[in-house]
Amino acid sequence: MAKETKKSKSAAEAIAEAKVHAPTRGNKKLEKFLDAVNADEQVRTWWYMAQMTSERLGMSDHSWVHVQVILNVAIRLVRLLAKAGVEPAMVTDHGMKLRDAEVVVAGGALFHDVGMSIHRKDHEEFSLFLAANRLPSLLSDVYEEPDRTVVVSEILNTIIGHRRRGEPYTVEGGVVRVADALDMAQGRSRIPFEGGQYGIHALSAAAIDEVRIEPGEERPVRIEIEMNNSAGVFQVDDLLATKLRGTPIEDKVEILAQVKGETEKRLLPSFRVE
Repeated sequence: MAKETKKSKSAAEAIAEAKVHAPTRGNKKLEKFLDAVNADEQVRTWWYMAQMTSERLGMSDHSWVHVQVILNVAIRLVRLLAKAGVEPAMVTDHGMKLRDAEVVVAGGALFHDVGMSIHRKDHEEFSLFLAANRLPSLLSDVYEEPDRTVVVSEILNTIIGHRRRGEPYTVEGGVVRVADALDMAQGRSRIPFEGGQYGIHALSAAAIDEVRIEPGEERPVRIEIEMNNSAGVFQVDDLLATKLRGTPIEDKVEILAQVKGETEKRLLPSFRVE
């Protein structure tokens, strides 16, 4: 008797679920942009294909859910920084407003991984040319020229800046880069671990229970990371701290990671070197 295989969702079924949202707080430009993206089947299919690539490689989630997390984290970060007097490039360099910076970080969050729909290696560069082709149309009802090209260019800077040695030039670029590293809470990065892959990356990801982003006491932003095992320090230092270092917001963010409770959770039953 043939073994039944689980039927995968079709692309049409998968992208029908892909809708992102964020607290726009009356930012009409951001609302229009998000509405345009949610209505665009090509962008949502890129998210679907990015997830397909990640599944083929046994990686953690890179679907629209990842995009949703990064979108909300990036907007929260840029608002906390602005509240503390840290002006984004859209204000300092272009004489525009915080609401325009929110559109830029949203664009970076929405498009930073669409290149994964093509290939994992050099996906940041692939994301660039896909986004560059699509963004002008998506922003056509939001901005007139030359502002539209300014916004597109700044979004593209955030996209290329999220790679490991991306060196973003702007606050917005730093925000998207750090936000990408903060999708680690509540088991968001545990797919390899649950699949039985017990490398340090999987173990460290499984050790993260919660991430909180709050106004800081000594710096504008405080990131608190609650761990169930000290193995999570690797995730914090190798991923988050690496992404933060060298960005324009490096000295604006404080990070506190700590193990909750008196005892640590046992994560590794055994380990064999083959």
